Amino acid sequence: MEKFLSRTQNPKRPNPIIGETGSTAASNQPHAKRTRVDIDPDDVPSDPGLRRRITEYDPNDQDRVRRVYLQKGPCQPVNHNFPQTTINGRLRRFNPSWFVKYRPWLEYSIAKDAAYCLYCYLFKSQNEEGGGDAFTYEGFRNWKKCEKLGSHVGGPTSAHNKAREKADNLLNQKQSIQTSLSRQTDRSRLEYRTRLNASVEAIRFLLRQGLAFRGHDESLNSRNQGGRVVERFFGVVHVADTNAATLKATIEAMLAKHGLSLSRLRGQGYDGATNMRGEFNGLKTLILKESESAFYIHCFAHQLQLALVAVARKHRDIDSLFNTISNISNVVGASAKRRDILREKHAVRILEALETGEINSGKGLNQELVLKRPGDTRWSSHYNALVNLVVMYASVVEVTETIQESAYAEKRAEATAILIQMRCFEFVFCLHLMRAVLGLTFELSQALQKREQDIVNAIELVRIAKLRLQEMRIDEWDSFLDEVSSFCTKLEIDIPKMDDRFVPQGRSRRNSQDITNLHHYRVELFYTVIDMQLQELNNRFNEANTELLLCASCFNPRDCFSTFDINKLVRLAELYSNDFSACELVMLRNQLATYIIDMRSNIEFSFAKGITELVQRMVEKRKDGIYPLVYRLLKLILTLPIATASVERAFSAMNIVKCKLRNKMGDQWLNDCLLTYIESELFELIDNDIVIERFQNMSTRRGQL
Repeated sequence: MEKFLSRTQNPKRPNPIIGETGSTAASNQPHAKRTRVDIDPDDVPSDPGLRRRITEYDPNDQDRVRRVYLQKGPCQPVNHNFPQTTINGRLRRFNPSWFVKYRPWLEYSIAKDAAYCLYCYLFKSQNEEGGGDAFTYEGFRNWKKCEKLGSHVGGPTSAHNKAREKADNLLNQKQSIQTSLSRQTDRSRLEYRTRLNASVEAIRFLLRQGLAFRGHDESLNSRNQGGRVVERFFGVVHVADTNAATLKATIEAMLAKHGLSLSRLRGQGYDGATNMRGEFNGLKTLILKESESAFYIHCFAHQLQLALVAVARKHRDIDSLFNTISNISNVVGASAKRRDILREKHAVRILEALETGEINSGKGLNQELVLKRPGDTRWSSHYNALVNLVVMYASVVEVTETIQESAYAEKRAEATAILIQMRCFEFVFCLHLMRAVLGLTFELSQALQKREQDIVNAIELVRIAKLRLQEMRIDEWDSFLDEVSSFCTKLEIDIPKMDDRFVPQGRSRRNSQDITNLHHYRVELFYTVIDMQLQELNNRFNEANTELLLCASCFNPRDCFSTFDINKLVRLAELYSNDFSACELVMLRNQLATYIIDMRSNIEFSFAKGITELVQRMVEKRKDGIYPLVYRLLKLILTLPIATASVERAFSAMNIVKCKLRNKMGDQWLNDCLLTYIESELFELIDNDIVIERFQNMSTRRGQL
């Protein structure tokens, strides 16, 4: 809550805290003067091996730093794969069960493979005896002598217990001198709690709606600051550059902040940029060196978009089609006046079609449309642009004719060129062809962006899309040509005879190839475009042929588990070497044999639509406890990322949160607002009392609860 309210200094008194050479209180001390720095609770290192000594902070800042660490609690990465060290000829390592035994104070540093004491780091004086710096700065690594952890605690008057007592006193504000001097009645305490609760409720509402707290400037130094396998938004972090090493260090720091470790990462997915997927120095390679089971999957939705864009660029006629569509958008949609004319003409045509019975009326039908521009980086934009143009084709021609008659010479020339293209049979043929081809992959694109999608189902959807394209190539030429011819007849566009010689637009018969119109439209366009699309899908989705996904597909419940293969599934478990021991691999084989008999004999499992639904039914029927190793393997498959659609949705949310009313925001404030806005369901589960208690412990307050 201190982010929403800022303290103002008394102009009549100089600030005794902030100065170039340190604080007033510190100036009389014998030690060297220190420069005051702002303490950001989210920037202090979580890993105890990377922290500054508490004495290196300014004396006036030390209590603030202590409160930050006490609020966070000890750094305890429970699920980290702790490395083994040879001690006296035997391999030993940190035991995570020690976290349970010494929960309040024991910490572990992933960077230095050492144990630390939170209380002693924060409060132990350099003059106090007991334990030296082993648990404060140097770190304890002698895993053979775990009894040292118990002896570190010591008796009631030990250095550790004195430090623990100081920590309790710091958080106990009723013992504060400032609080003692400010007497409060029960009524004033109740009023204070009521004010805090009202503030929290107001903050909740603003965060849920993504609204600005006060003005456009919510930067850190502004005086105008406003006060199943489930995929979750973790946060957004500012980075100085985008090289792989920097990104890896940033990810490690964020995971450590929440007590997590890269060694437990089981999947990573990016958009395929060089710094991400590089084989030698890419981010995915650096992470794989830390965790060999963090398998990389190139975003399926991004690969699909690349496949569509590749066809649009490689085929000359299709490239010309999309260039013309972009020109149509530029000319017809250049001004609000032209867009209004297009909207009116299209509305008139819809009314005429309703009167003649060509189209039906109903809820959600005949909605207002606009021309869209195809973009290489916007998923499904090519298909949406084609569909809208087909529906509004006649209206667009009318508006273009109006521009040709009344606009300036430059616009008249552009409108004339567009009309020549739109009145050509080849343009209409390519328009309908790409609409049909992209329509088959549009469903795949939409499915890949769903939150509940799993890797096996995604591979199956890609296979179905390829099969539909193949069926279109073999069986749908005649029906497609009839559709295009009907469209041209309705708009009075000349239809060439298929048996005549093909003459390209702008060329003479003498310089044209000796081929028929049928050969050009059927072979050079229809077959070629479909074949190019199939080839691009095969080239782009090569992950489907990797050992990991071939093995994972054996869990597919389609056709009563027809692809089930015990040997491949055991091999899949071997790829996750950190999750299955040698004994568990032997047990897994037997468990899989029993599991498949159970699944095939139970009709509820045989008709599951995918792995996600299969796992849900296993939990409902309590099969996860009967087949724990199989269930563990299924969970690992579900963690593999399919698409970066959730990341794209987070960027869309950013446009709502960081709007014109609050265009100046600090990075951490933006992260906090995004987190509460995107994960609003979890945010609602946090009780106001928890928020108030945390706010109260952030600093010494005059008001008490």
